[in-house]
Amino acid sequence: MEIVKIKRLIGGNLESNGYVIYDREQGECFVVDPGYNGDKFVKIINDLGLHMKGILLTHHHYDHVGGVDKIKEMTDCPVYLHRADADVYKKEVEVLLEDGDTLALGEEELKVISTPGHTKGSICLYSEQSKLAFTGDTIFNVDIGRTDLSDGSPSEMERSIKGIINLWSNEITIYPGHGDSCSMKFVRNNNQEFLDAIG
Repeated sequence: MEIVKIKRLIGGNLESNGYVIYDREQGECFVVDPGYNGDKFVKIINDLGLHMKGILLTHHHYDHVGGVDKIKEMTDCPVYLHRADADVYKKEVEVLLEDGDTLALGEEELKVISTPGHTKGSICLYSEQSKLAFTGDTIFNVDIGRTDLSDGSPSEMERSIKGIINLWSNEITIYPGHGDSCSMKFVRNNNQEFLDAIG
């Protein structure tokens, strides 16, 4: 049963997805990967009357973090990023994430899963209760994240896909950094790069 509510915003030339994820009953939210238009995220949060707990970054690339400064300016909330991406990010990170950390959102618990490959500190945010995962640029509906940028690694990506993503059940819905959300069943039927990675 899905507990969290999700609003997606798409921005920039690369059409990056950012998300406001919130618990209606508790009235609190996180922003995930605000790549652009930080003020639009804040407007949604204000319109819904939510308390902002923080900004969760799945990795350090500009098209996922470009709206952070504006949101911080307007809300003064903390930024969460995996330790392995923090040095490359070069801006203040209040909460350094590690694999296995959990973040509370109302009755919900988001688990931080380290999935290096696209960047060293790439993460997914996984909810067992709501059967969903925010996957950043690790995996999309019909392909997987590129590994040819400065801190990417094809071998680490393969390990992340094989050893982590492939273990998720078919009913898990992924909310990626680009493109539409889909079920893992869809991924298994349509994502050739995923299928190639798991061999």
